[in-house]
Amino acid sequence: MKLINTKRILTFEQFSNWVAVLKGHSMIWEVRCNCTETNIQIEGGHYKLTKQLRAGSMLVYNCPESYYPYPAMIRLCQPNGTWKPAPKRFLPQRCRLVECPDPSVLEYGNVSPPQEKYFVDNETTYECYSGYTMRGSTSRVCLPSGKWSGSTPICSRDSGDHCADPGIPAGASRTGNIFGIDDTVRYSCNGNLILVGSKERVCQENGQWSGNEPACYLFVVDCSGDIQEGRKIRVSKNGTLNIYIAVDISESIEEHHINSSKNAITTLINKISSFTVTPNYEILFFSSELYEVVNIMDFWDKEVKLMNVTNGVKNFVVGDKNTGTNLNLVFKTFEERMGLIKRRVGDEAFKEHRHVIIVFTDGAYNMGGSPAFAVKRIKDMVYNNDPLRDEYLDIYIFAIGEELFDDDLKPLTAGEDGKHYFRMKDITNLQETFDDIINEEDVKGLCGLHKDYDTGTKDSRQKKYPWVAFVIVQKDGISKKCLGSLVSPDFVLTAAHCLPFGTLHEHVTVEIDDGQGKVKKVKMFKIHERYNVTAKVHEKVSEFYDYDVALIQLAKPVEISAAARPICIPCTKETSQALKLVGASTCEQQEKLLLKNHLESLSFLTRTSNLVDEKTVQAKLGDNRGECIRHALDAEGVDTDNPEVAVTENFLCTGGRNPQRDHIACKGDSGGAVFKNYESRTIQVALVSWGNKDLCKTSSGLVESDDTSRDFHINLFKVVPFLKLILGNDNNDYAPLEFLES
Repeated sequence: MKLINTKRILTFEQFSNWVAVLKGHSMIWEVRCNCTETNIQIEGGHYKLTKQLRAGSMLVYNCPESYYPYPAMIRLCQPNGTWKPAPKRFLPQRCRLVECPDPSVLEYGNVSPPQEKYFVDNETTYECYSGYTMRGSTSRVCLPSGKWSGSTPICSRDSGDHCADPGIPAGASRTGNIFGIDDTVRYSCNGNLILVGSKERVCQENGQWSGNEPACYLFVVDCSGDIQEGRKIRVSKNGTLNIYIAVDISESIEEHHINSSKNAITTLINKISSFTVTPNYEILFFSSELYEVVNIMDFWDKEVKLMNVTNGVKNFVVGDKNTGTNLNLVFKTFEERMGLIKRRVGDEAFKEHRHVIIVFTDGAYNMGGSPAFAVKRIKDMVYNNDPLRDEYLDIYIFAIGEELFDDDLKPLTAGEDGKHYFRMKDITNLQETFDDIINEEDVKGLCGLHKDYDTGTKDSRQKKYPWVAFVIVQKDGISKKCLGSLVSPDFVLTAAHCLPFGTLHEHVTVEIDDGQGKVKKVKMFKIHERYNVTAKVHEKVSEFYDYDVALIQLAKPVEISAAARPICIPCTKETSQALKLVGASTCEQQEKLLLKNHLESLSFLTRTSNLVDEKTVQAKLGDNRGECIRHALDAEGVDTDNPEVAVTENFLCTGGRNPQRDHIACKGDSGGAVFKNYESRTIQVALVSWGNKDLCKTSSGLVESDDTSRDFHINLFKVVPFLKLILGNDNNDYAPLEFLES
């Protein structure tokens, strides 16, 4: 039950005491007045009321994207009929354009363009002074959230310090310029900005800074989606990960928040499964009772398929299940599950288990009492009186709804001072948030990992296609540009024709933005021994592109991160893991899985001003292949009557308008990956080689096919011996890929 003149939900014991007080009085009067709509209108936006104009109603302002309500975000109707905070005639409510913090705090470099203020969609570029090296993003865009895209640009030089220069975030100031072990840097925000993240960071023995990178935001901008200081969910191939998730479906939670929470859960499950790890899940919805989607013990009995779990979450219907809220029952249930696991595996094995609890709620529990004691018992069970074991438990609270009980929820998290606590104005941004709170350090080098979303910035594109590489050959005053794909930290795969006869390794550079300098020098390159562009001149094919494949070894390996990591290629054991092929898988199994349809949807990239854009095509296989490749006869320099002379079985064919209009490749697309996304991992199946028409003379980018235009791509399944010879060689100074036996 709720008291009228309070925002606190009473426990049963508190309610009983309150009733006892009432019994000691002959009569209690409380005057309640409605609020009015005077001066609460907002220019450029709208508002909604949770309980009309009655006492206790919350007025929530909403503005279009890129704007925020000013001077108030919400108002609460008091029992005396006034709004808190009160509207002011001389400061009318309006929607104000979101502003990003000043980026000109960059040391040892320039920010362009220099402006007094930076608003949404303003783009900035960063350049270091001579002798300094750029780390972080070289360009950033002011986002509608008031954040800058990408990561903090840092201009530094090798000073011999133990830790790298941690930089200065936009809108901030830093004290401390010595970066040895145990040295401390401190941050504060300029003007009326607030700091999110670590105010103080210490250089540790492992060369990393403690805490999280700080950021500064305008105090009126909702920064609730940002991560508060704390640990991350550690995804590792070692040990066991148990994840417990609960979603509040009580009356105080609106349907769109519940639906967004359901989408976030399926996103998290799919995200973690992409790391080739298999956690155990307990998932339930709750109000006064629990509604279980999956019991974590079923995972131990191998009775659960992840697809059934995600379907169970998606298909859950609230109906009339939303009476009351018993948050204590949720944590007691999770405690019981942990106890069952401990008894099942034994005390010693239980110590290797990591536990993650994620709860979506507004904190308005009115049944079952406080969950604080259950949380304490959970911590005691996992920590086992060892303070160093706190890394084995994470409790995240995602506060959803219109009215949030922060003071009740923050103590429930794993860690002090609200670590792991989020106030989410719009839960749909959780896809990005989950990416941020998952510590993928142990698995970041897995092939094909990428971010599934694209916010439109270069940094976002880089993380969506982190394997893309730009190959530049400069020889005799002529520059040739191609695309390539990072297939290991040391190697880039591209087309052989991008490295014409007479090209030396010093003529070639590769651009990959791994935060350690974009331009990479080349140690050597290797072209397929059977590539010979003049091999079929006698058969009336002036330029023959079979085996058009090359591997470029970089002078230094790429620093693997979310922005630079390899794509999966055929016939490796890691690709079998990405495809979830169990047991002793084969190359043939991979090919049948990835190229199983007579019309197979694939993609390749084209370079644009915003890094790259994705082109979509359908490979014509099986009975469709003959009709596709016959258009090779339309190519200049192909005078034979047999298309298979120019297009051998080593090529995939795309293009045309039937059954859909494919994109067509432009010259700069050569050597780029032809790829397919499979359950959040990217697999390269071919590379762009040649085409029968140049439709890009007057335009570039996303150019579409005409009826007879076709592209021909080297099928990587046909050149595996070449890839294995170099990438699988364990007698060199680089880590080899592990190829399948057959």
